[in-house]
Amino acid sequence: MGFDGKRAALHTLGCKVNEYETDAMRAALKEAGFSIVDFREQADVYVINTCSVTNLADRKSRQMISRARKQNPQAVVVAAGCYVQTALEKTQKAVDADILIGSGRKRCLVEELEKFYARSKEASDGGQMPREKNVSDVLREPEYEELSLPRIEGHTRAWIKVQDGCNMFCSYCIIPFARGRIRSRRMEDVRGELRRLSAQGIREVVLTGIHLSSYGVDLSPDKSGSWQERSSLIDLIEEVSRIEGIDRIRLGSLEPTIITEEFVRRLRKIREICPHFHLSLQSGSDSVLERMNRHYTTGEYRKSLELLRRAYDRPAITTDVIVGFPGETQEEFDCTRRFLEEIALYETHLFRYSRREGTKAARMTDQIPESIKEERLAVLAAADRKMRERFERSWNESDVEALMEETAQIDENGIVCVPNSGRTGRPAEDLLSDDREGKTLYTGYTREYIRVFAWSDQDLRGRIVTGKLDGVQMRDIIVT
Repeated sequence: MGFDGKRAALHTLGCKVNEYETDAMRAALKEAGFSIVDFREQADVYVINTCSVTNLADRKSRQMISRARKQNPQAVVVAAGCYVQTALEKTQKAVDADILIGSGRKRCLVEELEKFYARSKEASDGGQMPREKNVSDVLREPEYEELSLPRIEGHTRAWIKVQDGCNMFCSYCIIPFARGRIRSRRMEDVRGELRRLSAQGIREVVLTGIHLSSYGVDLSPDKSGSWQERSSLIDLIEEVSRIEGIDRIRLGSLEPTIITEEFVRRLRKIREICPHFHLSLQSGSDSVLERMNRHYTTGEYRKSLELLRRAYDRPAITTDVIVGFPGETQEEFDCTRRFLEEIALYETHLFRYSRREGTKAARMTDQIPESIKEERLAVLAAADRKMRERFERSWNESDVEALMEETAQIDENGIVCVPNSGRTGRPAEDLLSDDREGKTLYTGYTREYIRVFAWSDQDLRGRIVTGKLDGVQMRDIIVT
């Protein structure tokens, strides 16, 4: 059936993989004839791509579904993704959604809408409206769900999903049950999508997945050896680097143990790779890492850092850390604090441990009081601000390269604002220039993912520029 004249709105909760999948569903709806509108507007169909990484994410998913129903009680409400997958019985009984689509089934969105509208006609005589459900046993799902983006409008960077699922079963994480086992996208499909996007002006890509480091493990004919030995992530990166028009490649979150001498040796030869690496840590205490069922030690993590820092000049290395994991003693927390000080990363994303039903950690004794989690979080947050500032200052007066993405403005309070990011917190004094008459302020990111600004009378959007960094402002820029 055709959907011309109908309006659809989509909302995403959770990770970059979810955002990619929402973009793919949005593209499928547009191709089917829907007009896409903002989620706050009246629509005929609302699609909520849910998250289930924490109990809070579950609650937010339920709230967004209820919000869609209140906005237009006559609309078709679709709940898709991880929350649907992990709480199916609860979802069916407690959530006012007309269509339920689990992980690995988002490609079926248009088909499910067609079925729903066909059945609703049959029920128009006063019978009960249908409820559609397309949820498989994701742990038994053998195939990668092929989704793709036909185009990305108004952007110079694209997040590209290349992998799904996880086999690691960390004790605090529900994701293997929400996403299933590892499944990798075929290289030829990745190449095809990136060629299309490159032809549209995309110059930077971020390869992402649920457990990116295990890319290709399921495609390997040789099942012997560890997952690290069977990973073909470096092969994929090399393939992407050969695509004409792709000037920059970034990587999503990596396991530290994927960073071996051989991996770094090959990576170093790829000019397009940005020296910006997110290596998941979670704790700087080996005893906590063991309870988390993480598959490395702090010593192995430190070795991975050394390999990257020998290969690149001041690489930007970021991480995740959870405070207040069950049983975390003051001594274990102090180990984490000292470890972070010693390794001096660019930025640490900090989280309070959130008890997640259905995980091993949720059943552990010695759950940490929320007040202690808050105290520990504040200690690490203060240290992280100093490390982040120190890293950015280390680039002052250095020659850098940046991909400019959009314009920036200075609001009535003298604070720099970016349309897609809001207030940056950066005072306008940081960007004063004697030679800015008739020029526009542009912003973008260096290869190390430091946000920078430049005044120019040229349109710099989608352009790579080089220049000397003065604080966060690039001077004497040259457009390449």
